Amino acid sequence: MSTADMTTDQAGGPRADERSPADAWAVMRKFYEAEAAYVAAGGFGKASYDQVAAHLDPEVILHQAPGLPFTGTGTWRGHDGMERFLARFSEVWESMEFLEQEHWGDEDTVVVRNRVRLRARATGQEVDTLIVQLITVRNGRMLECRPFYWDPHGIADACRPRDADTRAPGRE
Repeated sequence: MSTADMTTDQAGGPRADERSPADAWAVMRKFYEAEAAYVAAGGFGKASYDQVAAHLDPEVILHQAPGLPFTGTGTWRGHDGMERFLARFSEVWESMEFLEQEHWGDEDTVVVRNRVRLRARATGQEVDTLIVQLITVRNGRMLECRPFYWDPHGIADACRPRDADTRAPGRE
């Protein structure tokens, strides 16, 4: 892949070289906007899932690494599975802000490097981390997603309630 295929984009910023609505990156930009709005609105029971579902293939599969506070067993299938995942994700996080995004790919596949700031509902703590995702798109909708977290310990730590006397070193 040439360096011309690599693009850096601030979340929500315009991109001059978007090819078509079916382009994998164009699909994911719209999905990320809908996902962030869903989380910010409080998730399941408080926000409409319709805007998120509009960007998902009916056979969507999300492969999450088990062990994080929101990943469950790790595999989430179909619209119902994704809605259950996002409901759980929204219980854990009160906000998700995409700070930087880089992407490489074509019309069907994209690798996205997200620098994300998350704020935990239970603790109010923020974590600024990197998440790399390998995504496949079919017919203009996300079909499969495999996220890789740079700092899973930092993510879990931000969600872990603790009293003032037992805070982790370097955290307030």
